[in-house]
Amino acid sequence: MLASWYDDQGPAADVLHVGELPDPVPGPGEVRVRVTVSGVNPGDTKKRRGWLGSSMPFPRVVPHSDGAGVDARRVGQRVWVYGAQSYRPFGTAAQYTVVPDHQAVPLPDHLSDELGASLGIPGITAHRTVFADGPVDGQPVLVHGVLGGVGSLAAQLAHWAGATVIATVRRTADLSRVDAAVVSHAVALDTGEPAAAIRSYAPRGVERIIEVALSDNADLDNAVAANNAVIAAYATRTDRTEIPFWPLLFNNVTLRLLGSDDFPADAKRQAARDLTSAAAVDALTVAVGDRHPLDDIAKAHDHVDARGGHGRILVNIPQ
Repeated sequence: MLASWYDDQGPAADVLHVGELPDPVPGPGEVRVRVTVSGVNPGDTKKRRGWLGSSMPFPRVVPHSDGAGVDARRVGQRVWVYGAQSYRPFGTAAQYTVVPDHQAVPLPDHLSDELGASLGIPGITAHRTVFADGPVDGQPVLVHGVLGGVGSLAAQLAHWAGATVIATVRRTADLSRVDAAVVSHAVALDTGEPAAAIRSYAPRGVERIIEVALSDNADLDNAVAANNAVIAAYATRTDRTEIPFWPLLFNNVTLRLLGSDDFPADAKRQAARDLTSAAAVDALTVAVGDRHPLDDIAKAHDHVDARGGHGRILVNIPQ
């Protein structure tokens, strides 16, 4: 099969190779998927770079955990794939990948491969941020970074589940890009009083806060959290992040930290079911940014590392 891989960590152009590898063989309880589109996540490029001192988990890695394609053992059923390179050596940046049966999720015929390849890591992370602490029907939910991959899906899932979604963007100029059909109220963080603006929409405070930059927003979150609120944080800008401990404690706030590779298996399966169900009724959309051929996979990784542009970065796999 045609595939991309790396045997050493480092810059994308230096370590990513494209060529022929043996077709993978499924073991017990596994399926082999013919990949059409591979989704690139920041986690994929961080593994390749050796982020935070991480080492090569296997002698050779075919990158990317997310993708879409066809499961030949299910009579050519279209599927979307998650977790292909989570604790496994060979991901979706190849014509074939092998995953446990439940990680190849049936993709309804009216949904695109591009959407399927965009659901995995960001979608399952978004689902966990919204639902890990119970239903959100009728509750105000604050989603920071609503224009990002996880934030956008979190807002859509919360709206699908009956929440009132309040969202933030970094700049006032970005407010026009927020989907008013999903987000009831949007606030720009470069305004003078974002906490007051959020409180005007949720006078009793926010029950659930979806956090993409805890180091930046800890004081803001403290100012708008309701008693017994949950801050569900999946990212931060500073490794040793400070929080206003005592005010959060006296407000009985729960801080939930979320790393998608190690979510409970049942939570991942429920997320996959819900993501597919929501997408099937057009409650989920994903903005696609640049698409690259497999030969240009290094450019796709560089684009993700640079965080340039908007939308999901995808790699087309030749058939």
